[in-house]
Amino acid sequence: MPSQGKKYEYLEHTADIKFLAYGNTLKEVFENAALAMFNVIIDTGKVSGETAREVCLTSPDLESLLVDWLSELLYLFEVDEIVFWKFRVEEIREEEGEYSIKAVASGEQYYPESHPFETEIKAVTYNQLELEKTADGWKAQVVVDI
Repeated sequence: MPSQGKKYEYLEHTADIKFLAYGNTLKEVFENAALAMFNVIIDTGKVSGETAREVCLTSPDLESLLVDWLSELLYLFEVDEIVFWKFRVEEIREEEGEYSIKAVASGEQYYPESHPFETEIKAVTYNQLELEKTADGWKAQVVVDI
């Protein structure tokens, strides 16, 4: 995996939270971006559970698909109160100028006593958004509004 085996790392940002996610494949970078985002909210090491939610989305480009994917997971956390810790992207494809993702996120019901809240994320932003294929695989830079 790129960047010495790291799945993700957090970077300095004045007001929000910025992270880089890495992956050998496009699917893997989407999975690791989701893991990085949820580790901002809670400690995913304290989550097990296998409550699954399927996510299927379509967007005009890959960058928008990444933002939409993370935003949908954030929405599911806020509305269904599920904390996710495991992400499996089954497919990302391009068809007729649009990109789609089919994935499964797994986690468990959110209970404050079991999952101490760390940071509230208000939104996933397009600010400083980057998604690129590198010599080692894929890299995504994401900023979330807190």
